Amino acid sequence: MEIRGTLKDRLRSLRAERGETQAQIAQDLGISFQHYQKFEYGTNLPNLENFIALADHFGVSLDYLAGRSEEKEPRP
Repeated sequence: MEIRGTLKDRLRSLRAERGETQAQIAQDLGISFQHYQKFEYGTNLPNLENFIALADHFGVSLDYLAGRSEEKEPRP
């Protein structure tokens, strides 16, 4: 699976697990609701700063978000 597909699926899943709205996540990241929505639709990929912020927000590794690992937890 390509990164856009993996990222959008994982973002949706992580958001659902936490019971958050797209607007809540966008506000936490300091971006517009529409900007975040494009990540979940697979229309846009986040820049590096937003990619890191997403991983931090959800408490997962960058590799998990990108589909390079099945392990959610970031390594110390």
